Amino acid sequence: NKTDVVHIRTIPEMKQIPSVAPYQAVIEQVQGASRIFSGETVRLRCSVPEDDRSTWTHLWFRGREKIFQGDELVLWNMKVKHSGKYYCQGVRDTLIGLIHTLQSIPMEIDVDGGWAILQVPSHPVLVGETMSLTCRVRDNPKLRELLLYRDGVEVMRQKGPSPHFHLTNITVKDWGTYSCRATWDVRRRSHSVISVPADVIVLEVLTQPVLEVVPRDPLVPANLMRLICHFQYNAHVPAPPVDVYFYKDDERLTMASSEKYVVVPPNPGRYRCKAKVSVLGLVKWSESKDFGQVKGT
Repeated sequence: NKTDVVHIRTIPEMKQIPSVAPYQAVIEQVQGASRIFSGETVRLRCSVPEDDRSTWTHLWFRGREKIFQGDELVLWNMKVKHSGKYYCQGVRDTLIGLIHTLQSIPMEIDVDGGWAILQVPSHPVLVGETMSLTCRVRDNPKLRELLLYRDGVEVMRQKGPSPHFHLTNITVKDWGTYSCRATWDVRRRSHSVISVPADVIVLEVLTQPVLEVVPRDPLVPANLMRLICHFQYNAHVPAPPVDVYFYKDDERLTMASSEKYVVVPPNPGRYRCKAKVSVLGLVKWSESKDFGQVKGT
């Protein structure tokens, strides 16, 4: 009867010297999605990619409960109550006892008992990209109309059977909570359902830098100060390099560097920094920051 999460015999309890290997287990989703309808199946695979030469036994957890042992966890005929965070962990027997890896980053599975699911990107979308969303309807009826909402406001409407929305040239304003409404006809009767809201995060590839002046940094000599250029760089891997420049009174203090800080004499002046990704054509400047008595102020 495949109506619940599969349970099998786990590793027997034994006296051991607790030990943690410096590796982390990794979960891969082989089948299904992070949000599924009740009755559907999810297949997860566990591995320890940092140590593929050793033979690891894989333990599976939902929350703190150990539920399975094996390379793959198959969750058949999922129910709403099976929603939650799933983890895996590697374990192997050695001469000093059992050694465990670090637990994997959790894989959250949300089981929806309704009629519509809006599938959104699982990772943040970057400014300028195209974002694809899918409005899944239980039993896959032939759709007549689809509406997409952001924060409760309609942003797109389309006719026809395709359940996919494509939003081009995304901006930070597209960050929000999305839902979809699907309409279809059966025997001349119209049916309409709306999905549970789903969050979408939009990030800039390169944020505007913020310059920090640290005049008394215990990590540098007393006659120097540290300038730190804070920013976030969110480009996809492999990300092209970002170059950092520091300026005093609009004169460059340093050559291009990948370091976000520089140590300079604590001279009064107006300081700022610049982050530049030449390959992507991105340049962002910080606001100016005065240090000491600046001429003309």
